[in-house]
Amino acid sequence: MTEQKRLSPGEQAPAFTLPDSEGKPVSLSDYLGRSVVVYFYPAAGTPGCTKQACDFRDSIGDLATSGYDVIGISPDKPEKLAKFAAAEGLNFPLLSDVDRKVLAEWGAFGEKQNYGKTVMGVIRSTFLVDPEGKVKKAMYNVRATGHVAKLLRELPA
Repeated sequence: MTEQKRLSPGEQAPAFTLPDSEGKPVSLSDYLGRSVVVYFYPAAGTPGCTKQACDFRDSIGDLATSGYDVIGISPDKPEKLAKFAAAEGLNFPLLSDVDRKVLAEWGAFGEKQNYGKTVMGVIRSTFLVDPEGKVKKAMYNVRATGHVAKLLRELPA
């Protein structure tokens, strides 16, 4: 596998502006002054991504109590994100990165192992970004199931 970009704690989080499920632009800079969980997932509506999104949905109160907003990003088109958000009652923005540029800048797109083969794709990743826009924690190759509960246990004070 080739060397891939990875973000590290203390680095400035790469800026982005992407359309949400309604086509409205959302920027990371909209969250300056607040902590945010930015998570990248492969495809809306698939079993693992649905489980992960629903875990974030069900934990949004605990995350908010800890001072965190949530943003989900995938290469899906806004229309697919809208259907996904409506079907699952999601209570946080889903953003569309169809050209995978933001995914790549965050190190969440590249070579990965899939059933023993090396393929190019979305690397399920989660980042904690502090109120100044710096990466507080970078987690790559996270599991879809149980990840949010683990994240809540490990949230930095």
